[in-house]
Amino acid sequence: MAHDTAVLVLGGGSTGCGIARDLAMRGVDVTLVERGNLTDGTTGRMHGLLHSGGRYAVSDQASATECIEENEILREIASHCVEETGGLFVQRPEDSDEYFQEKLEGCRDCGIPATVLSGREARGVEPYLAEDVSRAIQVPDGAVDPFRLCVANALDAERHGARIETHAEVIDLLRDGDEIYGVEVRHDSGPGKRTHKSPGTTEEITAEYVVNATGAWAGQIGDMADLDVAVRPSKGVMTIMNVRQVDTVINRCRPKGDADIIVPHETTAILGTTDEEVADPDDYPEEQWEVDMMIDTLSELVPILEEARTIRSFWGVRPLYEPPGTGTQDPTDITRDFFLLDHDERDGVSGMSSIVGGKFTTYRAMAEEITDHVCAKLGVSATCATAEEPLPGSEDISVLEEGMDDFGLRSPIARRSNQRLGSRAADVLETDEPNPVVCECEGVTRAEVQDAIDQSGSDLNAVRIRTRASMGNCQGGFCCQNMATELHPRYDEATVREALDELFQERWKGERHALWGEQLSQAMLNYALHATTMNRDNDPAGASTQVDYAQFDGGA
Repeated sequence: MAHDTAVLVLGGGSTGCGIARDLAMRGVDVTLVERGNLTDGTTGRMHGLLHSGGRYAVSDQASATECIEENEILREIASHCVEETGGLFVQRPEDSDEYFQEKLEGCRDCGIPATVLSGREARGVEPYLAEDVSRAIQVPDGAVDPFRLCVANALDAERHGARIETHAEVIDLLRDGDEIYGVEVRHDSGPGKRTHKSPGTTEEITAEYVVNATGAWAGQIGDMADLDVAVRPSKGVMTIMNVRQVDTVINRCRPKGDADIIVPHETTAILGTTDEEVADPDDYPEEQWEVDMMIDTLSELVPILEEARTIRSFWGVRPLYEPPGTGTQDPTDITRDFFLLDHDERDGVSGMSSIVGGKFTTYRAMAEEITDHVCAKLGVSATCATAEEPLPGSEDISVLEEGMDDFGLRSPIARRSNQRLGSRAADVLETDEPNPVVCECEGVTRAEVQDAIDQSGSDLNAVRIRTRASMGNCQGGFCCQNMATELHPRYDEATVREALDELFQERWKGERHALWGEQLSQAMLNYALHATTMNRDNDPAGASTQVDYAQFDGGA
């Protein structure tokens, strides 16, 4: 029978986009569907760590080895998405000497470069480390932007002929006896969707082969065809601080536990994380005590965190997979390795495989393994080239090292724009049109915003993940409306207002558990600005007197 596509990839996170890119580069006709924006699931809710493998060097050496190998590859093919921060595993007085030695030996056994620093040497690297940090292990951890990396994979997949459909939720698998031959999707009304189907309509997409790369949702996809995919979603809460208290990834040198890592990311620092199994990856409320615990515990490593401003918190779910028969009870004991499940071999149902488990750092290796598997099924002999071919934006690393004033912008803005855009910087920023800064906190200019709108349409949250606009200290209070203005005149007023509301609500969602001290003042200032200048609180009177300014006092 004729199919709409050769391979249908379910899931628009890092793994799904990596699979689509790999398949397309090998000449395979591929379509990817994602229920929301790209990175809508776990990928868009991680702490931004590019693992060296050091975190698993004692507990899961197979995963640690995979991490260091992929770490080195991503530094080459995605240089514009990676900041080479380095990492430290630091030891406090109550931390075990025996475990410190196990960590050091484990790193070396896995091929992870590891150097022991004294406490003084460690504070030479990171001056704000606590005085009672006695020593540290230095490893090649890094910080990675998951949004840009995921989008870069999707863009390259499209460049090689792939079809990427966002806002297309899988509502059923198409199964005929013991064969899966496609899916039924429902098209959403989200702005910027990459399809022309009408909102609310359904569509059947048929394929020679289906790949389930939905991460924590892989079990729900399996259920649609009565297939058991034993994913155990594990919630992790993270907290974002207003500035970079450290420029190096700081890990606590002790067995895995809550609140043991600080990741410098762009202009902020991300504190992580918790590990709690949840039944539903879409329903896992955050508790205030988790945020408080994160700050209190990590202040033991970097004391100035006690005085820092918390700007927001967020949470995601790890797609942990427990192989049948392991009998593991504690999710912290489940391996972070990945598994390829061929449902023909395992369940007697042909036409689909699932890729489960793993980590963001190993997304490319996961994509390569399942793409090899799919190509063997289809009789395609082409080999993988994703480890050698740079992603869009990283073709020429020298672009990232050029002067800060290349495009007549303020130096810090030019530098950060170059870092975000990589080798695309000249094409995007060299313009005869006015190019003011739209987002002051993150240094994002009009040219970058317009470039993102070209890619994503009116979806301002998609613009946000491509540029970091609205992700700085003000959390969109001073720039959301600027971003919305850039949609005119391409989009009508109703579309622009809807896009602005969605962006500002997404920003607010992460602030709700960080409303104290200076951040409370910032949130109240944002509210007053939007209520009094644009009547966005929908007060019929539209009067500034309706705002109770007394509530702003004492925030600090």
